Amino acid sequence: MSKVKYYYDKESLSYRKIERKKRTTFKYATLFILAAAFFAFIFVFIASQYVESPKERALKRELQNTQLQFELLNKKMEHAEAVLANVADRDNNIYRVYFEANPIPDEQRKAGFGGINRYKSLEGFDNSKLIIESNKRLDILQKQIVVQSKSLDEIAILAEEKEKLLAAIPAIQPVSNEDLTRMASGYGMRSDPFTKVRKMHWGMDFTAPRGTPVYASGDGVVERADSNSSGYGKHIRIDHGYGYTSLYAHLYKYNVRKNQKVKRGDLIGFVGSTGRSEAPHLHYEIFKDGDRINPINFYYGSLTAEEFNKLLEHASLENQSLD
Repeated sequence: MSKVKYYYDKESLSYRKIERKKRTTFKYATLFILAAAFFAFIFVFIASQYVESPKERALKRELQNTQLQFELLNKKMEHAEAVLANVADRDNNIYRVYFEANPIPDEQRKAGFGGINRYKSLEGFDNSKLIIESNKRLDILQKQIVVQSKSLDEIAILAEEKEKLLAAIPAIQPVSNEDLTRMASGYGMRSDPFTKVRKMHWGMDFTAPRGTPVYASGDGVVERADSNSSGYGKHIRIDHGYGYTSLYAHLYKYNVRKNQKVKRGDLIGFVGSTGRSEAPHLHYEIFKDGDRINPINFYYGSLTAEEFNKLLEHASLENQSLD
């Protein structure tokens, strides 16, 4: 309750109560309210600048966490880019070289995205630059992964074909060294056993007792197993695919039939002396794309270096052939 104030009235020689006018009271009240409002505004302004609300603190933590997650994402992308670069390097310089495939140019591996702005919807935010750059890197990384995946699919197909090719090439000696009497004659000009005239001998002659096993030198399909070719007697021809054919002549009997599939090392027949032959032996030829080639170059699958050198020495002698 406000204090009552008095003043001394000289005329009446007494104290009188001071009466406050309503206008004055309203004036003071208005000034008080304005001052209070002003100071309240100043306080709120200062508090908003220097004092965080719980909601602001939560939003700030969320923003910091988002920035941290983007930094971690970028580090993961850096690691993924390094791993992918290593795979791409091995792909170009090892796998594709081995399988004789053209390397993939860097322009194709690392190409970006042209045309319209793919990231327009990400513009206008506080961290738009960070978000857009991360999305660009991620999109390019995904594209590189697709390119590399397709390349490895191609390499897998080439590897499968290479495996089939290596299995198909006639790469072993058709008569085992344990059963071999000697290598009688090689590829080249040789003396004919019947006419004594030098002529081209298109294969290799392996002398062995009658009935000695003869083996397929590579995977393939039996193209012929008959005696309907002049001079060869009973003989077998195997189509290995990829342009390769092997021929086994002067056989005693067959162990396969026409159109039968065989694997390298399968028993296909037995040494004999049928046809134009002077003694029991196997006459062996290899064709590539229809042309006869020297079988000496195809024994890497069954002979040691010492055995091959010895075979090469005997094959180079210009002696008399057995057919």
